[in-house]
Amino acid sequence: MKITVVGAGGMGSRFALALHGAGFDVTLVDGWQANIDAIRKDGLQAELNGEHVVAHLPIYSPQEIDQSGVSADLIVAFTKSNQLGGMFEQIRPIIHKDTYVLCLLNGIGHEDVLERFVPKDHLILGITMWTAGMTGPGHVVLNGSGEVELQNFAPAGEPFALDVVTAFEKAGLNPKYSQNVKYSIWRKACVNGTLNSLCALLDCNIGELGKTAQAETFLREIIAEFAAVATHEGLDLDQEEIYQHVAATFTANIAGHYPSMHQDLVVNHRLTEIDFINGAVVRKGEKYGVATPHNALLTQLIHAKEQLIGAK
Repeated sequence: MKITVVGAGGMGSRFALALHGAGFDVTLVDGWQANIDAIRKDGLQAELNGEHVVAHLPIYSPQEIDQSGVSADLIVAFTKSNQLGGMFEQIRPIIHKDTYVLCLLNGIGHEDVLERFVPKDHLILGITMWTAGMTGPGHVVLNGSGEVELQNFAPAGEPFALDVVTAFEKAGLNPKYSQNVKYSIWRKACVNGTLNSLCALLDCNIGELGKTAQAETFLREIIAEFAAVATHEGLDLDQEEIYQHVAATFTANIAGHYPSMHQDLVVNHRLTEIDFINGAVVRKGEKYGVATPHNALLTQLIHAKEQLIGAK
């Protein structure tokens, strides 16, 4: 299986290293030139549970891919959500009639973007609970363990999705074939729709958010809007279970973690994925006639902060 990982940040690097280590033919595509240059010069370098690991992987910019000669049986998408459509437009040359795409991005609605590039039965959706951090171009920090849950978007894609599960098992990525990945995606979106946006706006980590008197109210009201919209998508979200799941992070071993939206916006002054998380709930709410005032306000506040700090 020839695998192309699109987006060589922390998570993309983690998956690429694992798959490369398991003997798969792995190629990276990334839009950050400094990252490309560093990996070409010194390899992809990782602190993997305290061990220094270096892997020399081919890496290309999207503009170079047409001349690369690369073809992909599987493309694993780890771009930012707001960059997904533009990136896939540029990498069309490596997509052929038998190419499958696995999307593991946080948020909701990525299938609407990817259906422009591959048929529904070549699309696999999933979530991952692995974590990763990036300390600079070509350097990542990978600690702890995690898992992947995935499922084919259309029934005809099941055989290849099961092949991906087998490949990921070989790579030690702890995959699970899901019977209802859409529910899991929305459940995880509730985690990101609370922790990511709130920690970015309040400039705090997960544990600090949990210590505020307002935390429970924030979580319950945001989750309630997710659930109200999800009903129109054929999903019955268990609000209490999801609230308890999110609240448990306040005292878990990730309590000191700053979510990715905080890292993007506060630390690196980058545009966020808010439109594919809280913003997606707002858009779908408008479509179904469901009020989503809390998610609308969070989306507007994040965009206002992006403008104030000149995020790019």
